[in-house]
Amino acid sequence: MEAVASTIMNRVAARRWANDVVGVIRQPRQFSALNKNDPNLPRLLRVTERDEQFRQALRIAGKAMAGTLLDRTNGADHYHERSIRPRWADENRITARIGRHIFYRLT
Repeated sequence: MEAVASTIMNRVAARRWANDVVGVIRQPRQFSALNKNDPNLPRLLRVTERDEQFRQALRIAGKAMAGTLLDRTNGADHYHERSIRPRWADENRITARIGRHIFYRLT
């Protein structure tokens, strides 16, 4: 979660995508969980503050917005799950491998 938050903040800083967090995450086809056809979207929309992972995400988001979240992605602006290979993935631009994800700086 921290690495994804860092990636979002790196995109905000680059201003190539949008100049705020909401603008970055709502851009079409950028964060798959928000795609209308993603099977996880209904589950995402049902989450409440009673969910511990959501509370953890809120804490991470707070750190990211305050500028106190350590960027373990080394400036990444893209990422994907290890089991897929997007056409934009460039092995020479990998900045980190964290958990099941690979992070890249493409800009």
